[in-house]
Amino acid sequence: MRCILMNKNMPVVELELDDDTATILKIRKNYELDFLPVGIDVRTGAPNRKELNEWWLGRSIPASRLGLRTALEQLGVQYPEQLLLRCYGLSLSDQYWMNPVDSELKWKNINFFENDFSDDVGNILFGQPAERNIDLMSPCNTSDGWLKKRWKIIDSKRCLVKAGSNPYMQEPLNEAFGTRLHERLGCKNYVLYKAFFEDGVPYSVCENFISTNTELVNAVSINRSIKRSSQFSSYEHFLNACGRLGIPGMKEFLDYILVFDYLMANTDRHFGNFGAVRNVETLEWIGPAPVFDSGTSLWHDKLTRVINASEEIESKPFYPNVSRQMKLVSDFSWIPFEELSHLKDDIREIFVPTEYIDEERIEALMNAVTARVEDLKEMEMRQKKQ
Repeated sequence: MRCILMNKNMPVVELELDDDTATILKIRKNYELDFLPVGIDVRTGAPNRKELNEWWLGRSIPASRLGLRTALEQLGVQYPEQLLLRCYGLSLSDQYWMNPVDSELKWKNINFFENDFSDDVGNILFGQPAERNIDLMSPCNTSDGWLKKRWKIIDSKRCLVKAGSNPYMQEPLNEAFGTRLHERLGCKNYVLYKAFFEDGVPYSVCENFISTNTELVNAVSINRSIKRSSQFSSYEHFLNACGRLGIPGMKEFLDYILVFDYLMANTDRHFGNFGAVRNVETLEWIGPAPVFDSGTSLWHDKLTRVINASEEIESKPFYPNVSRQMKLVSDFSWIPFEELSHLKDDIREIFVPTEYIDEERIEALMNAVTARVEDLKEMEMRQKKQ
């Protein structure tokens, strides 16, 4: 199958793809290589096919997605990569898509930002029975992450609905608490999550923060945009890459997100769930992407009796040791500690007792977050003395 990789209305490169696996077999013709995905190396006038394949196949639903195998059987495909071509690779995170050669398709007529899309894939991913004549034209085919999630049009807005995981189904409530924490910290650049319950099960919902003229470029792609030198740490390399690309405000943003993730006890701020936003028309960088995807936090999968604020938990993305990672924060003086004194009340309001979360767990979370605030105060005091 021959397709032209498009960035919205801009032809980028003509490719030959395998019909069964969606793998890029050959690069046939170059068009506007400046509009390639960030991080794809161009040597001798052609994109690196291996890197382009990694980016393209990385758009598919990850194999780690909960319930994926059963969903694929109902969708009638063997591999999640096979779903890519069923929706032309369209996403709600950027404007890239595959346009079959000699087709008359236009981005304006098929993109998911402005056109309706099928609920079939989302329904099946959430465990609902498959309908006859399943319509695979859905942005759910290109959604990342291991938790069950689906895109849905709600009141004409593109919204992402996410579920939690056993045993506590806590991630959606963590997202809602994260939104409250952003408000307490005075942050202006975050995705607003709301929690709701359906048949007693919590879910989170948020609006898409990417528009028809922008794209999300994750930190993985930003890191790949320059070759890493062994003399730089992963933190320094990332900032160097942002500087080379011209992304503004990233150092201050990292200060913020490291503090936020510390208070959230976030164990999964990997390079795939933060980054920057770019204008797809001008290729100009707008700045850091809003903070999103913070559900894997607050000891979500730990037994209540082992919740311990002072325990050295796993951290990402720059160091696996949270104490070492927090030393990267250049300034703590902006933190409004008076506002953070209300977090206990916020947890009490958001984490209502359910069949998954009891009063004992809520109390443990309140105490742990309060202790983390006190630890943060100590970090500020130590920094002032240096």
